[in-house]
Amino acid sequence: MRKLFRLAGILTVTGALAACSGEKTTANYHTIPIPQEIKITSEGEFVLNSGTKIIYPDGNEKMRRNAMFLAEYLKKATGTDYDIATGTDGKGNILLQLGHTAENPEAYRLNVTQEGVTISGTSEAGVFYGVQTLRKSIPVAHKSTPVLAAVEINDYPRFGYRGVHFDISRHFFTVEEAKSYIDMMTLHNMNRLHWHLTDDQGWRMDIKKYPLLTQIGSTRKETVIGRNSGEYDGKPYGGFYTQEDIKKVVAYAAERYITVIPEIDLPGHMQAALAAYPHLGCTGGPYEVWTQWGVSDNVLCAGNDSVLTFIDDILTEVMGLFPSKYIHIGGDECPKTRWEECPKCQARIKELGIKGNDRHSKEEYLQSYVINHAEKFLNDHGRQIIGWDEILEGGLAPNATVMSWRGEGGGIEAARQNHDVIMTPNTYLYFDYYQTKDIENEPLGIGGYIPLERVYGYDPMPSILTPELQKHIVGVQANHWSEYIPTFSHLQYMALPRWSALAEIQWSEPEKKNYEDFLSRLLQMMKSYDAEGYNYATHVFDVKADFIPNPATGTVDAVTKTIDRAPIHYTLDGSVPTTESPVADSIVAIRENCTFNALAIRPTGKSRLLTEKIIFSKSTSKPITANQPVNKQYEFNGITTLTDGLKGNGNYKTGRWIGFYRNDMDVTIDLLEPTEISNLTFTTCVEKGDWIFDARSVTVEVSEDGENYTEIVSESSPAMKETDRNGLYEHAYSFNPVKTRFVRVIAASEKSIPEWHGGKGHPGFLFVDEITID
Repeated sequence: MRKLFRLAGILTVTGALAACSGEKTTANYHTIPIPQEIKITSEGEFVLNSGTKIIYPDGNEKMRRNAMFLAEYLKKATGTDYDIATGTDGKGNILLQLGHTAENPEAYRLNVTQEGVTISGTSEAGVFYGVQTLRKSIPVAHKSTPVLAAVEINDYPRFGYRGVHFDISRHFFTVEEAKSYIDMMTLHNMNRLHWHLTDDQGWRMDIKKYPLLTQIGSTRKETVIGRNSGEYDGKPYGGFYTQEDIKKVVAYAAERYITVIPEIDLPGHMQAALAAYPHLGCTGGPYEVWTQWGVSDNVLCAGNDSVLTFIDDILTEVMGLFPSKYIHIGGDECPKTRWEECPKCQARIKELGIKGNDRHSKEEYLQSYVINHAEKFLNDHGRQIIGWDEILEGGLAPNATVMSWRGEGGGIEAARQNHDVIMTPNTYLYFDYYQTKDIENEPLGIGGYIPLERVYGYDPMPSILTPELQKHIVGVQANHWSEYIPTFSHLQYMALPRWSALAEIQWSEPEKKNYEDFLSRLLQMMKSYDAEGYNYATHVFDVKADFIPNPATGTVDAVTKTIDRAPIHYTLDGSVPTTESPVADSIVAIRENCTFNALAIRPTGKSRLLTEKIIFSKSTSKPITANQPVNKQYEFNGITTLTDGLKGNGNYKTGRWIGFYRNDMDVTIDLLEPTEISNLTFTTCVEKGDWIFDARSVTVEVSEDGENYTEIVSESSPAMKETDRNGLYEHAYSFNPVKTRFVRVIAASEKSIPEWHGGKGHPGFLFVDEITID
């Protein structure tokens, strides 16, 4: 594991050792997130020497803390102690003050002249964010003297809610680690910590009225090994926070202008609570704290009045510990299996007159009854709810805020219903997903693929919404689910540097964003990571490669690059490149089967090895046309993905696959001249839990003119069964040799998911990687 998390000499690579002892360094205001406005005001400069003081208004405790934070940050960057003092005269010093006039309550102005530095905020929080910009502008160099060019920075955040999620239920993190998490947030200008405190695998919050929640519900007897392998480690696992612990974390966050939003997930994800109080479940138990990952069928009994009392009691103690206006009540992934069989739940449905319809079953509407009860209780006590996008089902009060995680669809629908929305789509902002395609050299993860560039490219304002409805998009959040994140060091590795991309989404206006510029600024941000001792992923220093099919030449063109323009050496025979290997200083045109290996070789060491196996067939790099649209969410490089010579693995989000939804894969490949063919193969990727199914039918047709086609393959398949495996399915077809120019391939997607599946009746996805023809 230590090898996986190595920094690989990045300090030297990024130039972090910028200065020797006593040497002057130059401030760089192009930080992350990039400020809204940076104006160089003159040729002057201010030298931050050991005599510089940090001045703050007398009698303002928040500003005193701001001054202390700045002194602490500067000490880490330069090794120098800076005194703080009260006053209003900043000549020769750094002056922190209120009085900046701007509409945004977190805005600030950072002004540097020959006379000194002034940070003015519309609030103490605004000053704090100005402090963060100054902190990140100053190079990290021990016993150095920073020189600050004259500048005026006017800055404010794009979104008022800038959050990250912290799951301590699946794996537990200590109070000190929670505080470190908060410190990481401050570096990235974040202001909302979504604290996931309860789940099937562990109840982590002390509740005085229900002591068994922590006495029993906080410890599972063992933990499954790997991805629900059926094997267990045999070791008890637990941990929880006392109410005093929670108060300490909430206070620590508040001092840094971060609001902690607690989540008590209900009515599902409650097996740990049921283990402590089995009468709250439909069957009465016995239950145990769940030892595997996923979603348990055992949920709170919606027909049991004591469950409603339990919810009220829990939320009462939660409100007593968390001053946040919002309380998160989950509402996601609640199986209805127990409710369908439970006499109490069925009686409740009858009592309420609930009827199912073509949109939702009566049990699905029963969930909204539980959610609405919790919502009304919180509203009556002056609080508001946040819930995952499933809480839309059955209707909500106007002041409920929806957290859209299943893509953006829930957020768009919520905005149209005039609910406020926090965008946290799993397609861009689930940071428990892999951040590299090279998963063999990564610690075990939940799956998925969200690299840094994909995060950075996300815009949380759906263009499909009108400007008026876009106002309901109030925030952006990334989620860290901890099934496969057992340690805090691993959590940092999954967060960083993706939090830098997230910070820019949350803070900066979209027209300010530029990925290449962001990468140059990321090098400076990593110096801050080093100064803080954070364990961050270094994939950004690896070789990046695009493999582009070129129909004009019949080649697959490899275009490579690195963040710091380090020399890239490559081979085509599968051997590991050395300094003697050719340098990929332009396009590498690949004409035949090969294993393309590439390394960035720097004076400080080598990057990870980039490996791609490229397989040529008669369809490789030939023109291809989509007769039905590719799903935009999983379009990646588009329809040419099917003829680029690259095969996918079991992860459908790597960009080697493209997805079809509500449409079939219906493509025409132009072989450019009459060509004899006798077989055709493609592979589908099946992940039934994500609504991804195999093809229901396949048709292959050929044509000489592109207009008149003859069918040469026709195959139909039954709907997939629950017992059918996930993974790769090869579709290989041999036929009598035929000479043709055009080949049309139609693979039908699943139009109605079978009854046994939670998505029954909905369309399924179809994922395909490569069509080979020989």
